[in-house]
Amino acid sequence: MRIYLKLTPNTEIVPFNYQRALVGAFHKWLGENELHDEISLYSLSWLYGGKMRRDKKGYDFRNGAEFFISSPLEGLHKSAVSGLFKDEKIQWGMRVEEVRMRTTPDFGERQRFIAQSPIFIKKRREEDNGQQFVFPGDEDANALMTATLQKKLERAGLASNATVAFDPEYQNPKTKKITFNKIDLIGTFCPVIVEGDPEAVRFAWDVGAGHSTGIGFGALR
Repeated sequence: MRIYLKLTPNTEIVPFNYQRALVGAFHKWLGENELHDEISLYSLSWLYGGKMRRDKKGYDFRNGAEFFISSPLEGLHKSAVSGLFKDEKIQWGMRVEEVRMRTTPDFGERQRFIAQSPIFIKKRREEDNGQQFVFPGDEDANALMTATLQKKLERAGLASNATVAFDPEYQNPKTKKITFNKIDLIGTFCPVIVEGDPEAVRFAWDVGAGHSTGIGFGALR
């Protein structure tokens, strides 16, 4: 299921690295909830509907903004909606003014999804135990995305034979860097193809692709 949130126009500059505040609002709505977990069975989109300011200091959403929360977990949606009706404020003068819900569509056994937010993939470097970012065209990119989805499917008690792959025919993947909690992270806007049991394909639409979907990466549409 997916919750679409319509926000009022901003009255203050929305910074380029606004994602932490958006995630903070989401966690505020959830409250003290066991759904806070290292494995995110949900995905958060980025804001859409705005433009970069002419002074290039951030974004403006003169007609308001939208973003969505997706999850196969009914309890998460109930907690989020209950919380936001108690405190609809986000930040920058923006607040939730409308909530719409959509059930997860049926896609069949194969679906090409567009990345609404950049897909973030990482792996550990053996030589120094540090983190390495992974991008379309890298040898293990698809395997890492697939492993992440399969782990989430197993966590949800579903069959885990689905696969995720970047669309090999897409000619123009674009990387995007954001700073989250003072750490630079780089993801990629590139469509993905999910194949498997229809329930697993629907699940992917809910939980997103790649790592860190709980902080705004890998939301799919």
